[in-house]
Amino acid sequence: MSTALIYHPRYDQRGFSRVANSWRRYRMGYMLLEELGFFANGLRVERQLPAPLDELLRVHPQSYIDFVQQRDAEGTGYLDYGDTPAYRGVFERARLSVGGSLLGAQLIMQGTAKHAFNPSGGLHHAQSDRAGGFCIFNDVVISARWLQTQGLSRIAVVDVDGHHGDGTQALLYHEPLLTISLHQYDGRFYPRTGRADEIGEGAGRGYNINVPLPRRTGHGAYLAAFDQIVAPELRRYRPEFLLVQFGVDGHADDPLVGLQLTTHTYQALIERLHALAHDLCDGRMLLMGGGGYKPEAVVRCWAIMLGTLAECVPSQRRAQFESLHDAPLAEDEEAAQQVARVIADVKQYHPELGRE
Repeated sequence: MSTALIYHPRYDQRGFSRVANSWRRYRMGYMLLEELGFFANGLRVERQLPAPLDELLRVHPQSYIDFVQQRDAEGTGYLDYGDTPAYRGVFERARLSVGGSLLGAQLIMQGTAKHAFNPSGGLHHAQSDRAGGFCIFNDVVISARWLQTQGLSRIAVVDVDGHHGDGTQALLYHEPLLTISLHQYDGRFYPRTGRADEIGEGAGRGYNINVPLPRRTGHGAYLAAFDQIVAPELRRYRPEFLLVQFGVDGHADDPLVGLQLTTHTYQALIERLHALAHDLCDGRMLLMGGGGYKPEAVVRCWAIMLGTLAECVPSQRRAQFESLHDAPLAEDEEAAQQVARVIADVKQYHPELGRE
């Protein structure tokens, strides 16, 4: 069964970020995948329709949808406090991002794809009634809501974006749907949420797991956090479907985040996530692009992720594929020691972590 790339020509145009240079990542990424021969070697491309309004309404009230449409018609200003610009066509562009994630979930549930990747998804800052951080509609939670209509109850969200998914957390905070986020945090870094003691409330208590990492967290320390927190908790929860916000703005070259991850980190992450998905939920895994604001780094991370996930690297392109990797970076020892303390804190707030 194949891996599907969800891609629409509108991705080649204006995106949601104020960082206009980052809009290039979609077209650059597609061209790199084509150059590497992925499409001729098993990676299939699917084009979505805009998300229907009734799917948006599973998460967002009509009043907020009307607000986005109004700002679209005005074609100016912002959809939030100054991060997410409004322009003519932004409403359809946002619906296409959500539609891409929904199509990926549908293909997987139909059994026509094992995995899917929507590079313009992962809009995890969107709250129920407001935009934020370049995110308009929360496709992560909308996809989870659609999966619930298909009879699934144990859906896990793993978010490796450099920024905390505050919108996803808020929308799922009171229900037993596992949400795990690894992100940079110091109390001031956007969006200023994602402490280890934010564990969920009511029926959701204990199901929200934050791993707040210091600046300069590198490859080894990051993977230690994944191996000691994310993997054992997924094994305990045993999800029926895995939603992954695969933001790559934690890459050392990214201008907005201060983590020190490399292409080797993202390859190790997808290898781990891929194995977990097959061990726990018959491989059912939808990945969404999330953040990443240095296009040259983003497209290398995406190509390495997809080549590893779909096993679609032609033998004659193997050397070119391997050349996409960064040189390894030295670990910051102080940051690594801080990460060890963070792991201990998370385990303190989640005493059941990893228990069967």
